[in-house]
Amino acid sequence: MPPLAADRQVDPSDGLLETILTALEDGKAEDIVTIDLTGKSSIADAMIVGTGRSDRHVGAVADRLLRALKDAGYGKVGVEGLEACDWVLIDAGDVIVHLFRPEVRSFYNLEKMWSSEIPRERMVI
Repeated sequence: MPPLAADRQVDPSDGLLETILTALEDGKAEDIVTIDLTGKSSIADAMIVGTGRSDRHVGAVADRLLRALKDAGYGKVGVEGLEACDWVLIDAGDVIVHLFRPEVRSFYNLEKMWSSEIPRERMVI
């Protein structure tokens, strides 16, 4: 039985990020953003956020990504939200992938939540 993705130590050079990004691009995911979580979270080293045009598109992109991860030998990954396909979360160990419908993505705005940039209104001059 292959190891769970969460049990593997992922070396950035082993292609996990490349596998994920290629699968998302091949599935025509839109507005793909990679967020470095190193030092910000103990759950993952990176988060990737992408958008699908509809719930069917989100589901198709998620299925493509899951197949790509399996074919690349990354073992079982955790998946949530595949039934509704409004927001699908894929836990590939050191990389967490969020796929959203556009209106759901703008509502949760994960990029802003995890961004290291300080909003202008909070800057002290």
